[in-house]
Formats: sequence, C-alpha cells, structure tokens
Amino acid sequence: MTFQELKPKVQDILHHTNILREDKLLQVCHLLRDNIDYYDWVGFYFANHEEKTLHLGPYAGEPTDHTVIPFGKGICGQVAVSNENFVVPDVKAQDNYIACSFTVKSEIVVPLFVDGKNIGQIDIDSNVLDPFTEADERFLEFVNEEIAKLF
Repeated sequence: MTFQELKPKVQDILHHTNILREDKLLQVCHLLRDNIDYYDWVGFYFANHEEKTLHLGPYAGEPTDHTVIPFGKGICGQVAVSNENFVVPDVKAQDNYIACSFTVKSEIVVPLFVDGKNIGQIDIDSNVLDPFTEADERFLEFVNEEIAKLF
C-alpha cells in the first residue's frame, strides 16, 4: 500500500471518538507494520521531560527490553535532544545505537510535536539495509501531525 493510500486510513483510525488514544496509536502501529513491507517494528516513545527519559508507548512488532531510554542515548534518545528526524541507513555504522534485535538493519525516528514541544516520537526499525527515503520522512511527519491533534 502506498503512503497516499495509507494517509486516509491513518486519519480514519485517529478520528474515531469512541476509541482511547492508546488504542488508536496501537492501531496506527499495526496499520503501518502490516502495510509497509520494510517496517518491521513500529512504536511510539513518549518523553518525561522532568526525568529526561523516553517511555515506550504502543508498538507493533517483537517485544523490546528498551522501555525507558535516557535522553541522548541511542537514536531515540538523540532525537529527544535534537528535535530532528534521524534516519539510520545501517545501524552497525552508528556508535550510539541501542541494539533491539540482531535482525534490525536500519531505523528511522521522527519527533512528535504538540504546541511546538517534542513530546515523543515514532520509531521504525527495519530488517532491510537503507530502505528509508525522504518519502518515509514526509509520511511519518504527516502521521505525527495527525496524532498531535489527539493531545
């Protein structure tokens, strides 16, 4: 399914009023993982700015031990500090990478802003080397903009 085809499906999930926010986010994770071949793990991390940590939210994929990540540590932790998208074509080339699974080859993390504040991020792991393009970044920015409306 193309990104253009997925956009209205994301909006449909997020605009159901009788579903809890956590359940909507979980449905989005499954939608993306099930419809984009190289999205092998899709999840959200949310920031605790007082503790300077990220906390795992809804996700689709293999379980992870990384339920709390300090700001600055790993790709997700770096995005919490930089407030910028981070595309990693090959995780083995990253010094500050936190290995989630030996099958993961690449990662993309896009921050989630609400009222100009980075409250978290969407994190995608892929078992394929270098699959992410600018189109992925724009699509995930769209997803996060839609999710921001829930806060």
